[in-house]
Amino acid sequence: MKVPINNTVIEGRPKCSPTNRHVIFLTSCLIILFLIFGVIRAEAKWPRVVPSKDGIPISFEVYGAGEPTLVFVHGWSCDARYWRAQVPHFSKSHRVITLDLAGHGHSGTKRLQYSMLAFGEDVRVVTESTGSRRVILIGHSMGGSVIAEAARLMPSRVIGLIGIDTLENIEYPMTREALKQMTAPLEKDFRAGSRQFVEEMISRQTDPQLREWILSDMSAAPPAVALSAMNNMMSQYITGEAARIFDEIRIPVITVNGDMWPINYQANRRHMSFFEAIILKGADHFLMLNRPKEFNQALEKAILTILKYQTK
Repeated sequence: MKVPINNTVIEGRPKCSPTNRHVIFLTSCLIILFLIFGVIRAEAKWPRVVPSKDGIPISFEVYGAGEPTLVFVHGWSCDARYWRAQVPHFSKSHRVITLDLAGHGHSGTKRLQYSMLAFGEDVRVVTESTGSRRVILIGHSMGGSVIAEAARLMPSRVIGLIGIDTLENIEYPMTREALKQMTAPLEKDFRAGSRQFVEEMISRQTDPQLREWILSDMSAAPPAVALSAMNNMMSQYITGEAARIFDEIRIPVITVNGDMWPINYQANRRHMSFFEAIILKGADHFLMLNRPKEFNQALEKAILTILKYQTK
């Protein structure tokens, strides 16, 4: 090919100037970036919202695929962020659902009473909205009471319950007087009272930054929500409902607990058709956060135990 340059004809291919090479390079980069961000945008999974039975919007997220579906339910004055070390691990082989119960996280706060039954309805509507048919409910602390209620509402879907540092003794002899003493500091000064209450559940070996985050986060919860939930949860032990509910739920129950409080196996087995506990020595109430590797291994064991129970 002949290319005229300054009235001179040069045989061969046209030479690409540095400016043209720059333009080609930048154009190529833009195309690649467009393709990458297009894929990311297409795969982005945003939080979802579904109305609970009473109309309160419940925020939840879904990750991964595979049955059984694992539904993670947070505890008192917490939210879905407390499962941040479990989602990447378990979503590799399961559909994982995390949610914020009403009055927590990004969910609505206009509920009149924050009862375990109402929280159970939150879990039910979220689970049913995903079409999950075989479900294991996993609940931390207060979440143990919540998943029991949810299991009673979804008998055909839930194949097992896993409590996380909870359900140590479903026959615990709580009294009205003891409950008043428990909630008095929270009613007087919720921020200071809740910090003191939660601080007793955190090991001194816990990373200081994590410790402060837990204390600051939980003490910033809406006092009205927290007090309503605590009163309702502990009242179930006064009335005996905390134990009676398991007379209706004929599915395996396993707990993954620290060793801060003893487990009354005999009391639990009087009401549960199958109960076992996995204990992490030296772990505190927030073992899924400060002992994530060991905790995830223990949770895997609990899930396998439930699946084996189903094959009997």
